Amino acid sequence: MDLAFILDTIRQHGDAVYGLIFGYAAASSLLMVLFAGYVASTGALDLQKLILLCWAGSFLGDVIRFCIARFFGIGWLSGFPRIQRGVQIAARLIDRHYLWFVFVHRYPQGIRNIAGFAFGVSRVPWLPFHVLNFFAAGLWAVAIVSLGYAFGQASEKVVNDAASGLGVALLVVFLGLSWLLSRKLEDAVESEDRPAPVQKSASLNKPAPRKKSASVKKRAKG
Repeated sequence: MDLAFILDTIRQHGDAVYGLIFGYAAASSLLMVLFAGYVASTGALDLQKLILLCWAGSFLGDVIRFCIARFFGIGWLSGFPRIQRGVQIAARLIDRHYLWFVFVHRYPQGIRNIAGFAFGVSRVPWLPFHVLNFFAAGLWAVAIVSLGYAFGQASEKVVNDAASGLGVALLVVFLGLSWLLSRKLEDAVESEDRPAPVQKSASLNKPAPRKKSASVKKRAKG
């Protein structure tokens, strides 16, 4: 199975492919959306339609996860303690930094799939989340689809070494930024989960007062 066969199959089943991409976008699947942008560069998919579908899918996916956690909590995740703990940690992080977290949570692996639940159990109000998330989903869709599209356009110009190198460079930059952002968020989550050091109060450092013996007390009276 080569790439030409895959592209021909996509052209023949365009509506089903659009629905599949919508579902993957709702699940915040970055690599699938990136590949869809590449496919759009070949003409097998419509670029504008693809961006709108990924925008809607990403936004609605987070809305659904947000509502599930806001109405039902995350007790049903008790069978998956690692995921439940990750959601709780992310929720505490969101309570402190939700303004930037809502714009970056779709990019790093391991964060984007649970962030919607974390927003739901956090203290973030409904309206600010949905408004910010709407624009964040649009930025994500435009950025990832356009990046895949640009890489596809550049890779087709194999006779032009500069254009081919630009496509590779764009992909490398994207992967590098994604990795860097993943590390930053992982470090933030780890620091959030790390217990604060216990500080001894000044009173604990002071030596306990020595009791006077009975003989010393008698001398003082005398």
